[in-house]
Amino acid sequence: MAAELKIVEEASRPLSMQPKKFALWIFMATVMMLFGAWTSAYIVKRGDVGWNEVVLPWHFWLNTGVIMLSSFTMILSSRAARKDNLEQLRLLLGVTTLFGIAFLIGQYFSFSELIFLKQYFTGGSASHSFIYVLTGAHGAHVIGGVIYLLIVLVMAWKNQLHSKNMTALEMCSTYWHFLGILWLYLFVFLLLNP
Repeated sequence: MAAELKIVEEASRPLSMQPKKFALWIFMATVMMLFGAWTSAYIVKRGDVGWNEVVLPWHFWLNTGVIMLSSFTMILSSRAARKDNLEQLRLLLGVTTLFGIAFLIGQYFSFSELIFLKQYFTGGSASHSFIYVLTGAHGAHVIGGVIYLLIVLVMAWKNQLHSKNMTALEMCSTYWHFLGILWLYLFVFLLLNP
């Protein structure tokens, strides 16, 4: 009789995620929805009478390169942490932070160039307002990312980041790559929809 008993199905492990990581993913999803709504509104308004073509500042090209390089240095910093190479981790996090600051400085010059091109936030075409809203909101998120990078950099200097304590670095890395992908989306979108 004991031979007749069979295990039909083994209990599966429930899926789980660290709560802070889950909160980050929820936040990034809301940001994606916000930018999705704005770019949809841009497309709808583009069909209106009085839409002026947008001339993108050349700094946007430069900033695209900067943010891509920063993602690369962020990948290398995560590898350094996994190998417990703390000196390289500190260096690469510092470089990533500097790239983030350089991106923000580039956005400042982009806004200056928009003003020089007489593409003002108000008083002109809605197309110009959209450029400021899209890139300004992204810039605000980059400011948050740079602050997070600085916090993680301080943790690295205090030897709190290493192969056995990667949560803060992984979250920072995820958010930073998200900002890079979001910028690429916005840049390509604006290139294809002047």
